[in-house]
Amino acid sequence: MDAHNCYPYFGWWADRIDRALSAGTPLAIEQDLFWYTNPRTGQGRSLVTHGAPSDGNEPNMRDYFFERVRPIVEGALHDANRQSWPLITLNLDLKSEEPQHLAAIWRLLNEYRDWLTTAPRTSEISAVMPLDVKPILVLTGESDAQKAVFYDRVAVGSRLLVFGATPTNTVVPTAPPSVLAPYPADNYHRWWNNPWRVVEPAGQPNAGEWTPEKEARLTALVRYAHQRGFWIRFYTLDGVSAADESCRGIFHSYNFGSRTAVEQRWQAAAHAGVDYIATDQYEDLGRELRNPR
Repeated sequence: MDAHNCYPYFGWWADRIDRALSAGTPLAIEQDLFWYTNPRTGQGRSLVTHGAPSDGNEPNMRDYFFERVRPIVEGALHDANRQSWPLITLNLDLKSEEPQHLAAIWRLLNEYRDWLTTAPRTSEISAVMPLDVKPILVLTGESDAQKAVFYDRVAVGSRLLVFGATPTNTVVPTAPPSVLAPYPADNYHRWWNNPWRVVEPAGQPNAGEWTPEKEARLTALVRYAHQRGFWIRFYTLDGVSAADESCRGIFHSYNFGSRTAVEQRWQAAAHAGVDYIATDQYEDLGRELRNPR
C-alpha cells in the first residue's frame, strides 16, 4: 500500500501518517516537498506540502516523517529481522527543485543514513550493484536535477541513499511498455512510476468496466517492469462517492466513483504483482492486501 499525499492539507488531515502506519508494514509513504522562502527574512526551508501557496506553517520531513517512524525503525534494527525489510518506502515527490532544496534533502537523508537502504556508487551507472537493505528505502523522481545531486555528485565508492524513477514517456498512454519506459534499470534508476491511464486511458472517473483486456494490459506492464529490473508503481486508485471526495481530501481525477470499482483494480494490481499501489484509502487497501481474495 502506497499512502498517497501522506501529509496535512492546509492544516487538515494531520493524522494521515498515523493512518498509513496503522495499515501495517510493508508500506510506502509519499511526502511532497516544497522549498518555502520566508518573505520577511529570505530564509528558506523544505516543507512537507503540495506546493504553493505555502504559509510556512507546514511540517518538515524530519519531524513529520523521520521522527514519527523512529520507534518502528529502531525496533526493527534491534530485532534485525532483515527478511521483512524494507518496512517503509519513503516516496519523495518534489514540488520544487531549487539547488538549495535538493542540497537540504541530501543533508537530511545523510543524518538518517543508518536507517536507509543503500548501494555503492560505481563509475558506471549501468552496473546495478546489490542493495544493503535497511528498514527504509527512499525513492525519488526522474528529473535530471535530482539525479545530479542524488547520484552524479556522489563520489565513486560512497553510498547512494536515494533511487530515482526511470524516464517515462506517457504522451501516448496506450503505447507498448517498451515505448513508455525504453531504458533498463541501472544503479540509480530502479523504479517505474505510472499514472493509471497507461492501463485505462480514459482515466479513473471515466474508466468504465474492468475487463480481461485491461487486466492483460496491466499484467504486461508489470511483467515488463520486472523483466527490466524495476519496481513498479501506479497512482492513484481511489473509490468513493463524489460527495465524499472533498471531505476526504481525494482528487476527482483519481476517483473511480465507487468502492466496488476500486476494489476490482486493487485486486487486479495485487494479483499482477504491482509493487506500489497508491491510494488515499490507506486502511481499506491495507486490509485488502492483508486478506487477499
